[in-house]
Amino acid sequence: MTEIAALRSTNPQSAPQGEAEVGPELLPHNIEAEQQLLGAILTNNDIYDRVASLVRAEHFFEPVHKRIFEITAARIQKNALASPVTIKAFMEDDEGLKELGGANYLARITGAAVASYAARDYAQMIYDLAVRRELIRLGRDIAARASTVEVADEPKEQIVAAEQALYQLGEQGVAEKGFQSFLRAVTEAVNVAAAAYQRDGGLAGISTGLIDLDKKLGGLHPSDLIILAGRPSMGKTSLTTNIAFNIAKAYKRGIRHDGTEGAVNGGAVGFFSLEMSADQLAARILSEAAEVPSEQIRRGDMSEEEFRRFVEVAKTLENCPLYIDDTPALPISQVAARARRLKRTHGLDVLMVDYLQLLRGSSKESRVQEVSEITQGLKAIAKELNIPVIALSQLSRAVESRDDKRPQLSDLRESGSIEQDADVVMFVFREEYYREREKPSDHDLEAMAKWQEVMERTHGKAEVIIGKQRHGPIGTVELSFEGRFTRFGNLVQSWQEGGGDSGF
Repeated sequence: MTEIAALRSTNPQSAPQGEAEVGPELLPHNIEAEQQLLGAILTNNDIYDRVASLVRAEHFFEPVHKRIFEITAARIQKNALASPVTIKAFMEDDEGLKELGGANYLARITGAAVASYAARDYAQMIYDLAVRRELIRLGRDIAARASTVEVADEPKEQIVAAEQALYQLGEQGVAEKGFQSFLRAVTEAVNVAAAAYQRDGGLAGISTGLIDLDKKLGGLHPSDLIILAGRPSMGKTSLTTNIAFNIAKAYKRGIRHDGTEGAVNGGAVGFFSLEMSADQLAARILSEAAEVPSEQIRRGDMSEEEFRRFVEVAKTLENCPLYIDDTPALPISQVAARARRLKRTHGLDVLMVDYLQLLRGSSKESRVQEVSEITQGLKAIAKELNIPVIALSQLSRAVESRDDKRPQLSDLRESGSIEQDADVVMFVFREEYYREREKPSDHDLEAMAKWQEVMERTHGKAEVIIGKQRHGPIGTVELSFEGRFTRFGNLVQSWQEGGGDSGF
């Protein structure tokens, strides 16, 4: 059918938007594919369900086709028949359809649809061509904005806007997965179990480097959102940097069980540090690795041996796949975009966010809704990129008013969505921190003796309380903690040889 092209050439005012600016020959499109898809849907409404997740009205090049698809979709979604006869009633006054022959045009495209089995292929073609047209439009907009020199419009801002527009366009192309057969799901479950069986330590996920924590969690699993919460000074950031360093240090690339190339041990780590700067975070990691107290690093108060050790460790960690973004007050949409970019350019196996209350959402109605949007966004990142996401969270002051200051799920601050959206919720607790502040008077010898006994029992120890785990047990994991190096480690139990604490 060539009547559309003929009409558009004689009547440029009725051309699709953008065609008059660029010229019809420069905008990719396929009118015949659009006619075939619409005809197939009007012939058999069930075909709509096969293409609805891929193509929408705005993907059609011809404006009349857009309107036909909109009305057809609306009818089918209401469980009403969409056919040339029923659609005609809604388009009696449509000038574009009148130019093409009115109701006769609807009958012609329906009668000409001879390949309904190929409807999905036509839908894919229509979508692909729409993306190409959008890319042309974006390129034109970028060029126009760049050529207009304005004081308030910085080039860096233009680059960010262009990247954001391209990411949004890329996201639109992700078709819904929909239902999959149980056989496929079982096959994937067996592959995961096989990987766990073959991996050292029997872990299905990525090792944190902390043996007892790995046993409880089975490692860090792809698509999981893990919340690590605690009161100030409990060591949330320290534990997270320790885990990040362990994973990045163990990174080894090779062929995985599914035949793809990637991390076979450890992984590439992305770290969003919204509270601390990148150099402060790096200093913490180096303090732990070089065993030089972090306060000495800040002051520069190091012996020659300590400084040499510090520099040597820094050199060995230069190629560690640990990437830090210390941009403050990031919106959750930017976190997603930057994580995608990192995975594409350098690889990404684990993402960490310190901490989620410092992220921003788009909701202006209430803080609760904003936090809900943030946690849902983090979970969406975990599923989309198929990686574990560890997000730190603050706890409410309710902890301080209790005799037993061990955190509970109800202490999560600002929104119940944190607990709801998370696959794992863990709390960091150091009893030593609170006991230090309960030191009795030196004159009360009995109380002092009891206090010293408690301090000896709690010194250098920390607890990670697993308050929720969707796929495993809850409980408490004991770790060692060296405050001088802000380092958590594996705790050697009394029944093990040697006794005492061990780092990792």
